[in-house]
Amino acid sequence: MIYWNAYLSINPCAESVLASGFIMTTMRTALLLCISVYLCIPSGSYGAFIISRVQQDSDGTVHKLLKKRSVNSAETEVQSVKIDCKVASRFAHTVMTSTALNKANVSQEVFFEVELPKTAFITNFSMEIDGKTYVGEVKEKEKAKKQYEKAVSSGQTAGLVKASGRKMEKFSVSVNIAANSNITFTLTYEELLQRHFGKYEIMIRVKPKQLVQHFEIAADIYEPQGIAFLDTYATFITNELLPLVEKTVTDKKAHLSFSPTLDQQRKCPDCDGTLIDGDFFIKYDVNRVQDLGDIQIVNGYFVHFFAPADLQRLPKNVVFVIDRSGSMSGKKMEQTREALQTILDDLYEEDHFGLITFDDKIVEWRPSLSNATKKNVNAAKTFVKNIQAVGWTNINDAVLRAVDILTAAEKNKTVPGNSASMIILLTDGDPTFGEQNLDIIKNNVKNAIGGNMSLFCLGFGYDVDYNFLDVMAKQNDGLARRIYEASDAVLQLQGFYDEVASPLLSEVHFNYPEDTVNSLTGSYFKQLFNGSEIVVAGQLNDIEMNDFAVEVSAQGAENYFVAKGQASAQKWDTIFPDQEYIFGDFTERLWAYLTIQQLLDKKDKGTPEEKANATAEALELSLKYNFVTPLTSMVVTKPETDEKPEDTLIADKLTEDQRTGVSTPNQHTGVSTPSQTVPQTSYSYASSPINWVDGDPHFIIELPDKNDALCFNINDKPGTIFNLVKDPLTGTVVNGQTIGDKKVNPASKENTYFGRFGIIHEKFGIRLMVSTQEILVSEHGKQAKLFWSDNTSVKGLNMDLQVTKDRSLTVTLRNSVKFVIILHKVWKKHPYHQDYLGFYTLDSHLFSRRVNGLLGQFYHGVQFEVSEPFAGKDVDKPDAFMFVKGHRLLVTRGWQKDFRNDVKNGENVPCWFIHNNGTGLIDGDLTDYTVSGLFKTN
Repeated sequence: MIYWNAYLSINPCAESVLASGFIMTTMRTALLLCISVYLCIPSGSYGAFIISRVQQDSDGTVHKLLKKRSVNSAETEVQSVKIDCKVASRFAHTVMTSTALNKANVSQEVFFEVELPKTAFITNFSMEIDGKTYVGEVKEKEKAKKQYEKAVSSGQTAGLVKASGRKMEKFSVSVNIAANSNITFTLTYEELLQRHFGKYEIMIRVKPKQLVQHFEIAADIYEPQGIAFLDTYATFITNELLPLVEKTVTDKKAHLSFSPTLDQQRKCPDCDGTLIDGDFFIKYDVNRVQDLGDIQIVNGYFVHFFAPADLQRLPKNVVFVIDRSGSMSGKKMEQTREALQTILDDLYEEDHFGLITFDDKIVEWRPSLSNATKKNVNAAKTFVKNIQAVGWTNINDAVLRAVDILTAAEKNKTVPGNSASMIILLTDGDPTFGEQNLDIIKNNVKNAIGGNMSLFCLGFGYDVDYNFLDVMAKQNDGLARRIYEASDAVLQLQGFYDEVASPLLSEVHFNYPEDTVNSLTGSYFKQLFNGSEIVVAGQLNDIEMNDFAVEVSAQGAENYFVAKGQASAQKWDTIFPDQEYIFGDFTERLWAYLTIQQLLDKKDKGTPEEKANATAEALELSLKYNFVTPLTSMVVTKPETDEKPEDTLIADKLTEDQRTGVSTPNQHTGVSTPSQTVPQTSYSYASSPINWVDGDPHFIIELPDKNDALCFNINDKPGTIFNLVKDPLTGTVVNGQTIGDKKVNPASKENTYFGRFGIIHEKFGIRLMVSTQEILVSEHGKQAKLFWSDNTSVKGLNMDLQVTKDRSLTVTLRNSVKFVIILHKVWKKHPYHQDYLGFYTLDSHLFSRRVNGLLGQFYHGVQFEVSEPFAGKDVDKPDAFMFVKGHRLLVTRGWQKDFRNDVKNGENVPCWFIHNNGTGLIDGDLTDYTVSGLFKTN
């Protein structure tokens, strides 16, 4: 195959490092253009665009084509790429348009990818091919379900929106276009910018890697309040490029653009290298002179922005509730201790604070709140330094104890009457001790707090049930935030604390005349924090109404805060005479956006009746305004071609749990025994699990949506080669060869592990051999060697490789699955053990229904039932009967290890253990899966 790729990617972790010989050799034969760009997307998010040309002989032969002819890049022309980002009164409207022309005499497949903010709603997507437009249609999710399932069952990529990073999600689609045809992709999405630390931010990353024709990024900002300040800077600006950044700022408007010509991009007059490589930032705020805030009225809708200037900070009362259970050991606990050292230093002397640590025991630093004097802060820092992780997880009692401490302080009047009280909970797992029913815990906490304080929940890593933390926080006037397990976790913790460190007002009420306005979004807020902003929107009873009374009341630092005034409509044609006020109905769409967001929160935390009403109303608004929300899907119908029938794909809005569900570690268990995670009733599952094999060798079939797993071991002599995955439709095969210990320990059985893996993709001409010493790659006969001792990133035509030094190899097949191979290094002088490998499969749902193998047979789910557990041979490992595939099996509750996040210690995964090499669970007999060679496909 020959590929032309115009690839606009903004993921800084995905930069190509073309260090291997097979990639460089292939590039001489197939032209590869790689362009990375952070597109104009609010709130630090970004987008990506790909155009790929595929050509092959009628019989599918690739090698002959490579020998027959060279390819002229002029046959494929990207005519334009434009990213137009308009911000009107904080409401951002982004349109990404790209046009490509196929000038060849054969058809081409074109890929379009955009990464957009998690908080944005897609509102439109279309493809225009030879004058005919194909438009995505927003439908109720349930009504699109059949089309979704049809796409999944046929092995297609059914979800066009996928997890992509901490703040963004990816929309992607591909389509075949005929010879001498052009195509225009247009994607539109909208988002309300949120104010953080006193500013709004737009980030545009520009990393072309190559010269690009007709490329333009433009940002227009319209703020009727007036722009208080606007800063722009870029990491790549030189004296030569400085004049290309055009910026015009007036009182209420700003325009910024970046559109270099080919010659302006060049590193030198005669070379093809580009100077454009870095980030472009826009940060701004608006004027805030009135205590009442700013109210804008357009076409019968109003929006009220409230962030008064120069307010005195409220004293705060905060209790930090820190999980110190066993799973927090190591880096998590180290980062938590480090972050708390800084956070404690940032307390103000008028603040009061407390510390609670918990595993299965609750430990208070002091039984009551302490004033944040230097002496008390230093004593608290000493306490924090000595926190050690061990034990189980008792979230319920820990949070209730924090409530008791704050309630006692208010009752005994040891804290100021005008202070703001809050609890900050940090945990990395689900409750495994004390009260473990999540609904009961949520009710206990809600009843105890009684609206008197805020609860903020920080979920460390992926072991936590994030939805549980999110709902519990929302029920108590707070919010949840995931803390990602990375080197910057300390900064994440400190950054969150900084957002809530300075409350300015509490008990904030917005009052509007009932006979004047209706359909209000939330009008009560527990607290207003420094640097943030409250936004309220609603409809007017009379569309011709131009003014109405407004009152905002709250508790201030020294006295009760009251602001009264009159909202009056402004003459937009006077403010922006050259504009049809951007996209005209922005206040109505902003109201709908905000209403939907708040209804989605309400459906998670209200009574059953409130949840049902909120869901119905949010769905109605999502369909009316064409928003892709968690309740709707966009159905994208791809045009029928000679090569492919009509194809239907689904774009879904993912929840936080869905974003992490496919590739996340398992349920947290701390150091508890498996018996404490045993279900109390019989149950049955039918789900799409995550599978891996690691250890001796332990096969795990994970069921993340049920917080459970199945597991079995394979016992055979060293040197045996097993087929793990075999998909005849995609041509993907994975085989693994076992190794034994250096010598058998007389006191134990002979252990076997996987020491080599062979990965084949016949259609792509790929062979990959991974051993504990090296990684050998072959693509269409071109070979390269990688080593575990290096951090290496290699981007190929059909496969990307990412080596993390002495830790893991990530293999990503084009438009397909991802494998992660873990390297377990053992002390070289160990008398028995030697290095071995673990194998993990991500995105396994992308395999066809015909996939098989020891792991592959479970990729599309497994149905089983487990009876009530009963006492087994081991008091800590109860037995049960499993009914699966027509068999009645005796199974044992045990646990295995997931090493994806912690290669050294792993994380405990509770599972039902199937004895006898998985007999009764796997299809056929173990010998059915042995093959004679590492690259044998049959």
